[in-house]
Amino acid sequence: MSTRTTAGALDWAARGTRLFLAAAEGFGPVEYAAPSPLPGWSRAHLAAHLAANADALGNLVHWAATGEPTPMYASAAQRLAGIERGRALPAAELTAWVRESAERLTAGLDALTPEQWQAPVVTAQGRTVPATELPWMRAREACVHAVDLAAGVTFADLPDGFLAALCEDVLAKRATAFVLRTPDGGYERDFPGDGEQVVVEAELPLLAAYLTGRQHIEGAPVLGPWL
Repeated sequence: MSTRTTAGALDWAARGTRLFLAAAEGFGPVEYAAPSPLPGWSRAHLAAHLAANADALGNLVHWAATGEPTPMYASAAQRLAGIERGRALPAAELTAWVRESAERLTAGLDALTPEQWQAPVVTAQGRTVPATELPWMRAREACVHAVDLAAGVTFADLPDGFLAALCEDVLAKRATAFVLRTPDGGYERDFPGDGEQVVVEAELPLLAAYLTGRQHIEGAPVLGPWL
């Protein structure tokens, strides 16, 4: 079982952002207009989504710091409209938004007191969670979408601790029963679910890619996209 800590998730979020920006800093209009692996989304959509996500999580940081209810997004329509506006920005402005929104989020998280870290906030999915969950929410977005940018980053570039935590987070939300394990025995987890358990053995990066719907493993059930 993975051990996920707030400090570890902060590090993973920072690493994912660095990987994303390392590729995006060199993008111009042509590179941003290229399609991403996510249906209907260009790389510019991905960048706008990641930047908007940082700002939205910043709203929850404000909520935790002040006690003033501040939803991530005013509505689903407002969220989508923000992505559409962002993806139409000039390339340099879009990249700057990704970078600066991440910096604002990091500064806000760093300023939280121990008491504020425990403050309850409500996610866009309606879950009430302590602010300690916010770094993990950001790490998922930054790391997985750095891969989705299709600019050289793969799941193998992400830390094993993050990949193990990601597998367990995804499986907690899927109904299929799995036994997951790596060939070297370094990772093995039993996930109850509906139906007979399916045993899937692969290296950890491939397990994460499979469970998030990014890559299929022959003989395993076909999974839809996640995140």
